[in-house]
Amino acid sequence: MKNKEIFAGAAAGALIFLALQGVNILPVVFILGLIGIVYYVNFGRRSCNSISFASAERNICSVSFDDIGGQEVAKNELREALEFMKNDEQIRLLGIRPLKGILLSGPPGTGKTLLAKAAARFTDSVFLSASGSEFVEMYVGVGAQRVRSLFEQARKTAEYLKKSSAVIFIDEIEVLGGARGQNNGHQEHDQTLNELLVQMDGISSDDRIKILVIGATNRIDMLDPALLRPGRFDRLVKVDLPDKKGRMHILELHVRNKPLASDVNVEALAKDTFGFSGAQLESVANEAAILAMRDGSDKIDSNHFRSAVEKVMMGEKLDRLPSKEEKRRIAVHESGHALVGELRLPGSVASVNVASRSNALGYVRQTQENDMYLYTCDYLKSRISAALAGIIAEELIFGNRSTGGSGDFKHASDIAKQIVYSGMSELGIISSEDIPGDQLHSAITSILRDVESSTRDFLSNYRRELKRISELLLDKETISGEELRLILISECA
Repeated sequence: MKNKEIFAGAAAGALIFLALQGVNILPVVFILGLIGIVYYVNFGRRSCNSISFASAERNICSVSFDDIGGQEVAKNELREALEFMKNDEQIRLLGIRPLKGILLSGPPGTGKTLLAKAAARFTDSVFLSASGSEFVEMYVGVGAQRVRSLFEQARKTAEYLKKSSAVIFIDEIEVLGGARGQNNGHQEHDQTLNELLVQMDGISSDDRIKILVIGATNRIDMLDPALLRPGRFDRLVKVDLPDKKGRMHILELHVRNKPLASDVNVEALAKDTFGFSGAQLESVANEAAILAMRDGSDKIDSNHFRSAVEKVMMGEKLDRLPSKEEKRRIAVHESGHALVGELRLPGSVASVNVASRSNALGYVRQTQENDMYLYTCDYLKSRISAALAGIIAEELIFGNRSTGGSGDFKHASDIAKQIVYSGMSELGIISSEDIPGDQLHSAITSILRDVESSTRDFLSNYRRELKRISELLLDKETISGEELRLILISECA
């Protein structure tokens, strides 16, 4: 390194001296620049690859399967697959081919990286991680070289730490392992994928260092078929969003080091966070603690968690201040959503708000008593009714509509389309790919008009409740689901 610095300093000094003597040094600078670029591309980048590539975690991972909540099925399936790495002697006795790769597939934030780290600890392996985007370069051959370096680094690291196995984790593997033949500009992507396939094929039970490749993706449809065949990625493990029980487990893990007030109910919080990933649940616990700190409280109460859920879903409150008339219209609009949503789907409203967050001037946060995996036509139409109720409430109170319903219309149309594609419309069983556009439009319009008409008739009978809820919203800005239900009980009594 010192010799290079001395040479660079001497060369710079010589160039300055020549320039002061009136010599034209531009051609020399140009040639030296070209030599530097060629050196960097051919030697510098390769050296970088072999030394610092992939930000490898060389230490043994501290994450265990017990630290991961809400993924019992995925953990059990992964443990079973990893037993092959632990019981080497039994594998040889039964003539079992070792698993070379495990693919974790699921939405973002569900814990795929944590599962890979836990797998490394479970098998007492070293853990190296990389992202698929780190292999993609404009220079031909660089990506393939990086793949070779990663596998070589895994073996050397395991030897250095006196381990018999290594786990290579590749996140966003769809970037590296996308279907071949789709890049017409150059073959760099295909060469990189080919190298990964060759390296995985070279994994053998006779290797001194056993290597397991774990890939993670949320776009499994983009992967090349050659990567998914047995002998490469032998197991596909689904890592789905957690159910209510799983969300409770995750929340309990994240609040175990936090001081909670007596009114915090983790089960109720798990119910309110339907559809949240593990990462979002961790953020809820963290944001609740931040809100408690802002308030100067030494404990985190249920209001902090309620605000944290809304912040994670919708973003921070904005300082946008609508006019008095606009705010009244927003209150009526959200009251319509809440009223129809609660009466058509009892217990579904978690909170009603007229505070601006993100792109929403107001919003109704809905949840459900139990996780649902199948939806009936009546249930879907009830959701359409709740979506259209805001703009219908505006019509009933003000006699006209506003632009505030554009997002609701798109949501209602998407649900109507789901009804059509599920064979529950007047068209019966259809092919979603072959249905003519005019027939699809006609079926969706028919569903929306029927639901709009029934919602208008339904909401007309609750004008008094609609006004009461909107007035309370203007006064308090936020109403919880419990408060809404108490209003409906008192008004309907």
